[in-house]
Amino acid sequence: MFDDLVARAVALAGAGRPAGGERAILGIAGCPAAGKSTLAELLVGALAAAGVPAALVPMDGFHLADVALERLGRRGRKGAVDTFDADGYLALLRRLRTDRRRTVWAPGFARDLEQPIAGSIGVDPEARIVVTEGNYLLAGAAPWPEVRAELTETWYVELDEPVRRERLLARHVAFGKSPDEAARWVSIVDDPNARLIAATRDRADLVVDMYLLEARGDGP
Repeated sequence: MFDDLVARAVALAGAGRPAGGERAILGIAGCPAAGKSTLAELLVGALAAAGVPAALVPMDGFHLADVALERLGRRGRKGAVDTFDADGYLALLRRLRTDRRRTVWAPGFARDLEQPIAGSIGVDPEARIVVTEGNYLLAGAAPWPEVRAELTETWYVELDEPVRRERLLARHVAFGKSPDEAARWVSIVDDPNARLIAATRDRADLVVDMYLLEARGDGP
């Protein structure tokens, strides 16, 4: 199954967009802790092994910084759709698709700090495909449909719901929340976000079942 995904990504990298040798961009959407980052990292590694230059640019680099969220009154629901610089992300995707003359620098996200880090990911000119992953790539509110239009394909990753929530809770604890704080955050913040994201599933070009990938030894 994973080999099929790699072959599909290789085909995207070979085709790209029809005009001007533009770079292909593969989007991977899904709920928090569904396995988006894992699949994206596996794909980029497999593409490199297949001789296809690829880069990984997560959407998380466009989290608004905590100082901005405090100013906007959104710090208590960080991770919601309106806590990202969606227009900045859209502008970067447009440049990644068309600009193959020089290295394009993108922001990353430091999990230990829970903060975006500017200019920490370099996409070299030879990269033929960019894999980008994030929760809201298929969302319907502006400007997300424009984001979707910049993506050559968008895949939706899903995982058995109890397993996904268990992993999400564990991730919050690993990055500093107490078990009670993690449970409260998931219930109040992450669960509403997940419902919004799950409603976008049918807009994807492909649905990837991470449970099947893991069962076959291709997952984490």
